[in-house]
Amino acid sequence: MSDALRGSRIFLGVCGGIAAYKAAALTSALVQRGAIVDVVMTAEAERFITPLTFSSLTARPVYASLWDAPERIPHIRLVREADVALVAPATANVIAKLAAGIADDLLTTALLAARIPRIVAPAMNDAMYDDPATRANLATLGTRGYELVDPERGFLAERELGVGRLAAEDRILDALARALERRSSLHGKRVVITGGPTREPFDPARFLSNASTGATAIALAREAALRGAGVTLLLGPTLLDSPAGVDVVRFSTAAELRDAALARAAGADLVIASAAVSDWRPAQRSDSKLHKSGKALAVELSPNPDVLAELGERKGSTFLVGFAAETDRHEERAREKLARKHLDAIAVNDVRDERGFGTGENSLVLLWGAQGRRELGTAAKDALAVRLLDAIGQLMESGSSACS
Repeated sequence: MSDALRGSRIFLGVCGGIAAYKAAALTSALVQRGAIVDVVMTAEAERFITPLTFSSLTARPVYASLWDAPERIPHIRLVREADVALVAPATANVIAKLAAGIADDLLTTALLAARIPRIVAPAMNDAMYDDPATRANLATLGTRGYELVDPERGFLAERELGVGRLAAEDRILDALARALERRSSLHGKRVVITGGPTREPFDPARFLSNASTGATAIALAREAALRGAGVTLLLGPTLLDSPAGVDVVRFSTAAELRDAALARAAGADLVIASAAVSDWRPAQRSDSKLHKSGKALAVELSPNPDVLAELGERKGSTFLVGFAAETDRHEERAREKLARKHLDAIAVNDVRDERGFGTGENSLVLLWGAQGRRELGTAAKDALAVRLLDAIGQLMESGSSACS
């Protein structure tokens, strides 16, 4: 842990709760491990502990207002200079504001502008922590890439026992170290990710497509950007918002995806092809809408280009990861695809009954080489993106692949 923290820049937000005094001990621990800590306090936090405490520990100024050195624009500068942002303790009020996108002080404004890993360690009364509003707000932050360090059960300020006590110092330090290690794994790398469905029109109003929403690709792109990569996301038709800090290129058909992918994948360090590409397209497209005639309609289909196979043929030193959405003989079919398309690794999932599509949970298994296999489990797609990039990073560092 010490090596991960040494030389790192930590943005520490301290909110107004009795656990604020623990933030001083946490700051001391970070400084002793070689981290550079910039502390931002809310006005309420100053009622529990003074800025002098933190400035004495860090030998750096403490910020509490948007108007502290406004000429330096602190809400932007502080998060751009930091490697990771941590809020400890995080109150229900600040969690709610972050979930709603409210930026009415230095801490919330800075976190809204942050494109670095963000960690929240809540501390509050157990009734507040269990309230549906707080649970919903924490879930919202999770979908936006925040990592949560769950509070612990213990003696609370109200002289009650319950879940709401700030997580132990070693758990928070571990979360920071993991975030820093993840960030360094792709720092400075060029990453290209494809995602979402293709649409193959047979008249101006109808098309062949599938149930993909691009949620997995969006989660991967967001996480890769948080790890310091320069990310290009090739994204098919979707109603989901694009992630911040990512170059997004839109496509509709498989042919459009092919052209965009071949142009942008050249020289990339990592390409993750998670797009759900239609294998066929209508052989002919009507320029005007086809109307009902009471007769059967036959649509002839032609094969689409195999975008992933072409990427495999041209990949050079690029680490290429494919996806296999299967309904049976999942790993057998995925391993055949892994070898035939010259991939370094492949993530396989079961899509029976449209399982895995949409914004909910998914289940993934990562395969590489002749026998390499890792269960990534079942989880929300943001969590799976973290696990998948962790596994890919380890393969890239070790030189392991199907092609090595």
